[in-house]
Amino acid sequence: MGQTRGRGAAKAAGGQQPKKKWPGKAQRETVQRSRAAKKKTGGGKSAGKKTGAKKAVPLPRGAVRAAYRGTCPACLKDYDKGAVITKVSEGWGHVACAPRKMSAAEREFARNKAAIESGETFRSRKPSDWRLGSSPSSTRPAR
Repeated sequence: MGQTRGRGAAKAAGGQQPKKKWPGKAQRETVQRSRAAKKKTGGGKSAGKKTGAKKAVPLPRGAVRAAYRGTCPACLKDYDKGAVITKVSEGWGHVACAPRKMSAAEREFARNKAAIESGETFRSRKPSDWRLGSSPSSTRPAR
């Protein structure tokens, strides 16, 4: 049953609060946005304390997280527990200190470059079939 104006005023004067109305759609959306923003920023928790699991980040191939602190044998710098490490020449160390593996194209390029620098591919380095003072048509048979 509804209240008359007199009864509502009498309850308010007597110390009783009238019933609160539920928030409207706009108010609910504002509250939800503020809650989402709080959740995104950490909800007012101190930045020093981290609760929850680490974010799943894909590691490079052959790399693991360090179970304990150590020293990289390549650069002699320390790494902390949980740092991303990989196998280097004398043990475990930083991913950046590990020797990089070349692709097939890089290997072929290096092979060709070495051949050029050693003089294997230059015609001037090969023995000539020409006879001194003769034309090219009067060359000896191939050896």
